[in-house]
Amino acid sequence: MTTSRLGEPSRRPGERGDLLNPLCPTRQLLDRIGTKWTSMTIKVLAEQAPDELRFAELRRRVSGISQKMLSVTLQSLVRDGLVARRVDPTVPPAVHYRLTELGLSLEGPLSALRVWAETHMPEIDRSNQLANESPHD
Repeated sequence: MTTSRLGEPSRRPGERGDLLNPLCPTRQLLDRIGTKWTSMTIKVLAEQAPDELRFAELRRRVSGISQKMLSVTLQSLVRDGLVARRVDPTVPPAVHYRLTELGLSLEGPLSALRVWAETHMPEIDRSNQLANESPHD
């Protein structure tokens, strides 16, 4: 990885990033897309694809998310080009969201991670139970 004039990392075409470096663009992207709210938002939008969902409907479907967190999550996804945002000029404005092709391509890997978690949850639960039962140092 090289460093640009502004001190931000840049890569030559084909060069891999260094995930251990906090300035690595790939690490920064993984930090953004690796949150539970991003995963849930992508899943809900993928289920609706290619159609759009309004903000209020998204909030209803993503159980437990606050209005502010959904707004922050969607802003990040729009900025990264994973979600498209459309505003109807009504009062109040109706805001619609849908996955872009790039966003749809992320659903597969996130789905695989969800399947892995569901498959291995019993093992993780057992491990946690054993850790809770054993004396702590």
